[in-house]
Parts: sequence; structure tokens; C-alpha cells
Amino acid sequence: MTLNVALPVVVAHFDAGPFASSWLLMSFMLVSSVALVIFGRLADVFGRRESYLVGLAVFVFTSLLQGLAPDVWVVVALRAIQAVGGAMILANSTALITQVFPRPMLGRAMGVYMGAISTAQVLGPTVGGLIAEMAGWRWVFWFNVPLGLLGLVWAMRSLRAVERGPRERVDVPGSLLLLCWLGGLLLALSEAAARGWTSPVVIASGLAALVALPVFVLVEWRTRHPVIQPRIFGDLGFTLANLSAFLNTLGRFSLLLIMALFFQSTRGLDPAAAGLAILPMPLGMAVGSPLAGYLAGAHRHRAVAVLGSVLAASGVLVLALTVESAPYGLLACGLALTGFGSGVFLTANTTVIMARVPENRLGAVNGLRLTLQNVGNVLSVAMSLTLISTALETADRHLVYASQEVMARTAPLSDLVAGYHRTLLVLFAVSVLGTLAATFGSATRGGRA
Repeated sequence: MTLNVALPVVVAHFDAGPFASSWLLMSFMLVSSVALVIFGRLADVFGRRESYLVGLAVFVFTSLLQGLAPDVWVVVALRAIQAVGGAMILANSTALITQVFPRPMLGRAMGVYMGAISTAQVLGPTVGGLIAEMAGWRWVFWFNVPLGLLGLVWAMRSLRAVERGPRERVDVPGSLLLLCWLGGLLLALSEAAARGWTSPVVIASGLAALVALPVFVLVEWRTRHPVIQPRIFGDLGFTLANLSAFLNTLGRFSLLLIMALFFQSTRGLDPAAAGLAILPMPLGMAVGSPLAGYLAGAHRHRAVAVLGSVLAASGVLVLALTVESAPYGLLACGLALTGFGSGVFLTANTTVIMARVPENRLGAVNGLRLTLQNVGNVLSVAMSLTLISTALETADRHLVYASQEVMARTAPLSDLVAGYHRTLLVLFAVSVLGTLAATFGSATRGGRA
């Protein structure tokens, strides 16, 4: 998220075209999403502490090199390598917490972790923008180096080596098929918003994903040590918790983007003011995430997950009902309620998922959880931008990203506001489905949460 703010400066420095500019962001997202499950499983086999430390070292080293990059495509390549390190960190963080903390304390520990992530999401763009403006874009990357080195030393001293179980074989065919499936799916979803659903790139990527998925499932059923254990989905509570996580992400991830665009294109705010206008949502998440662990205690995580999902869906409904004409105060309340509920849900639901998993599968399952979340992220943005833009005539669809131009034209402005209203209603409907999945999941027996 820090690079999002500094992206215009990086693009201007290298005089990068639209294709290279988009891949500055997409390279990290695609590679990290595809690598999460694979490196989570590798950590289960070879050790989570070792995998976490290597990932952190890769992340720090590539941050240093990105600041020295002579060309935009060097930055893109380094971002892809950095994404591997990021995947190794993310796939292991939650797994390490689950492994270390006893079950009665797991919810609170997860709340602190999720709260820290939410706080970083609030501070990251602001700090990144200040660094880019005061010290130049290279320091957006170099800023990670001292912090990363400090984290690396701390992790080496504090993370204890854990005794490993029997060494299992790595599922290479399954990993490659997973790579083809997720890579094709995410590339198709990412490119659809820019190129359209009929683009050859989108069609080819989608077909590759469509072919790879059934082959992947067949291989995993027949493999002795699969990268993803299909039988784990026989636990209905686990399956519904993951489905709820995906639907809640699908229904809410795009809100920060589309509301920032809304404030610029229909209320005439500049980018900085629009960024401040959407701040109630990440602030709500930062408050709700750590609070969820205390609300749940030791054994009420499923009920708290349902509560968080209900609150977040209610916030989306407030936005949908007030977006056309309400003052900012009501919209801010809707954003804050959505963020607070999302923070509560994410902490509690993650605890539910991780508490139902055998210890030798924590990394792979956490990688799967994050991968589903990333797929929901990409699909949420693609779906929302498509719904908003289809409210306008073809010649006016660029106005979704405009500000002063659309403010001066009454007809497109009213159509655009109506498009935001319809999009928010769809996001609310998806959020309700996520709440239903969480509710049915909370009624299932079994598990430890």
C-alpha cells in the first residue's frame, strides 16, 4: 500500500508507460498470492522459523536493491522476487502465532497481530507519501531496510526452533498445477478491469485456470502428501469459515478504492482529501481487530465472527442507502462501522480457521486462507469497477477515474452516483451471504474455537 501513494513519482521518474506502471503493483500481488500456499506448505515440511527468517531477509535485500534500480522493469522484477519473501513472511506469521500460543490465549494474540496489520495499513500510505515527498521515491524502499533488519535480529533472538515431525515429500506436481491455476485466475481478474473480459490475455488466462483446477484436484486426491489436503474440507465448520472469509472479502475489499474515487469524482475532493475521507474504515479495523480477542474469550470466536460480519454488512448498507445525497458525517459512520465489523470478523474468523487445523498443516492452511482472501480482493475490485462503469455510456466510462471533469457534467454525474448506489447494494448482498456462511458455520459441531 505504501507504493500505491508513491507510484506516480516512480512512474514519472522512469517515464514508464501504462503497461509497466500496472505491473509495478501487479507483479507483487500476483506472485505473493500464488506463492502463499506453496511456501506455507514448504514451511510445514522444512520449518516455519527458518522459512520466516529467509523470507524477511529476502524482503529486506530486495527493498535495498529496488532503491538502486536503474530501470522500471528492474523494479518490476525485484518486486516479484520481493513478493516471494513477502509470501514466506505472511504464510508463517499466523501459523507461528497459532503454534506458540495456547488455545485460551490465541484469540487475544491474533487480535494484537491483526490490529498491528490494520494500523500499518493506516500509517503505510501516509508515511510513504511523506517519505516520497521529502526524501524521494527511492527512500520508500530504503525505509524498509533498517526496520526489516531490526525485525530480522528480533526474530532470530525470539523465535525458538520447533521440533519437526517426520519429513514429508514435497508435492511438486501439485505445486506447479496450483501455480497455473492461481496465476491464470488472478491474471485474468486483474487484466479484465483494464483490458475488458473479451481480451485475448483475459480469455487465455481464464482458460488456463479452468483447465488446471480439475487436474489439480485430481492430483491432490491421489497424492500421499498433497500441498492442500482435500479431506480437510470435510470439516464443514472449516469450509464455511473459509467461505465466509472469501465472501466478506469480496463484499468489502473494494470499498476503500471505490469510496476514494467517489469522493473525488462526485464530491470534488483532491486525492489527499479523499484519502482522509476514507480514513474511518481502516481506523475502525485497527480498533475492532484487537477488541475481538477480548470479546471472544477462549471459546466464543465463532459467535464473535458472526457479530463482526453483521456489523460490517450493516456498515455497507448504511453507505448504500446514504451515498446518493447524505452529508459526509453519515458516510463516515458507515465507513467506520464497516471497518470495525471487518476487524472483529477477521480476527475471530481467522482464529476459528487456524484452531481447527493439525499443527503439521498450519502453514499450508494459512497460505490457503490468505490466497482466498487475495482472490476475493482482486475479484472485488474488478466487480465493483465494472458495475460502476456500466452505469455510464461507453464514451463516459473514463469519468469513473476523473474528478473535475465529471463534476462539470450533470447527466454523467447523476448516472455515476446511481452506479455507486447499485454497486454498494451488490456489495451489501455479498456481505449478507458471508454473514449467512459465518452463521451456519457457528452452528456446526467440532473444532476448538
